[in-house]
Amino acid sequence: MATLTFLGAAGTVTGSRHLLTTAAGTRALIDAGLFQGRRELRDRNWAPWTAGKLDAVILTHAHIDHTGYLPRLVGQDLVARILCTEGTRDLAALLLPDSAHLQEEDARLANERGYSKHRPALPLYTSAQAQATVARLEAFPFDRPVEAAPGVTVTFRRAGHIVGSAFLDVRADGKRILFSGDLGRYGTPLLADPDAPSPADALLLECTYGDRRHPDEPASEQLEHEVHEAIARGGPLLVPAFAVGRTQELLFVWRKLEHEGRIPEVPLFVDSPMATDATPVYLRYPEDQSAAVRDLLARHVRPLHPRRLQFVRGAGDSARLLDRRGFFAVIAASGMATGGRILAHLERQLPRATTTVLLVGYQAEETRGRKLLDGARELKMRGRMVAVRANVVQMTGFSAHADWAEEERWLSALPHPPSRTFLVHGEPASLESQRLRLSSKGWPVEIPAPGVSARL
Repeated sequence: MATLTFLGAAGTVTGSRHLLTTAAGTRALIDAGLFQGRRELRDRNWAPWTAGKLDAVILTHAHIDHTGYLPRLVGQDLVARILCTEGTRDLAALLLPDSAHLQEEDARLANERGYSKHRPALPLYTSAQAQATVARLEAFPFDRPVEAAPGVTVTFRRAGHIVGSAFLDVRADGKRILFSGDLGRYGTPLLADPDAPSPADALLLECTYGDRRHPDEPASEQLEHEVHEAIARGGPLLVPAFAVGRTQELLFVWRKLEHEGRIPEVPLFVDSPMATDATPVYLRYPEDQSAAVRDLLARHVRPLHPRRLQFVRGAGDSARLLDRRGFFAVIAASGMATGGRILAHLERQLPRATTTVLLVGYQAEETRGRKLLDGARELKMRGRMVAVRANVVQMTGFSAHADWAEEERWLSALPHPPSRTFLVHGEPASLESQRLRLSSKGWPVEIPAPGVSARL
């Protein structure tokens, strides 16, 4: 019978890796994500891979905590094929080389500044390995069953999280298994709602927000307030944001607020080559778009382009932003301030009391974003301690993850609970809250520990 082994996103919110093994020995890995956050988790990325060769890797979406380990596997010749949706292919083609570049840059800086215990410091994988991985991606449309490997069939269903995101309907050994991936929200500005789930024998359910609700206040009202507050403080306004998904939603709402006269037209910079390239992808797939986006495009309105927006690609242009005066806003990756160009802006601007840092997404344990959120008065950044005098605020209205009530709405489409539900991709409090909630309704629910296997 089929077996599931939980190699990542078990008891934590990152490093999604779920291994499905059939009775005949076929091995399919659902997602191949990087661990992020605290050091103990990041170290798992460097641990030897002991799960053997893979007949297939099937991706739910392109975010690095679901794809970022792939080049490591491909570099060791462990993967026969990689399957995903068309949108995921296009976004992963941007994200994976960028991930490799950031790791190479981090290794270079560590060697230059001497703050790594390794001599020399090395990247987890290279840009060449990332490009080789991108060339291996096989893209398929939604709603069409595909044989991923002998005895394993997958159908991609819309998840509404980012462009191309899917939950997976997998058939193996007579069992039907749903992998939620990262489940999106209902009624978001950019994306269509998640598809309804199909009846299943087993379900892997993400629980990022299993212990909380998103605010009832619309994200547009939150952003309007914070922009005015940042202007009053003098600026700049720094927004760490994922280059794929969060940045595009921010741009959509920002343009709408400008159009309605609710915020002034101010200089806005997207300081990210990847976000610059990812933004057009969000307009490429009508099946992923919300009705609002399709309507604007039909009227030849640029839905992701505030009036004074500038995309910053070159490193020189990015460096010049550090010396800019007057009020301006910068959106830059990464969303948890774990890397990327946002680090240079934070290093320069955090010591200034006029600066506002707006955190617009989930901040995993022990990331710089979480430390800022928790009130850190200094922050270690690339081997140096930086004082924090800036005003740090958070808004969760832009979250691309369903909260527990939205997950209940999604699960309500099932005619009956699966025989087994495994709660993954959440921190302990979120997982336990969701377990108690579903158990009280009679669902058989489990919270798998890392490395545990379950026979279906």
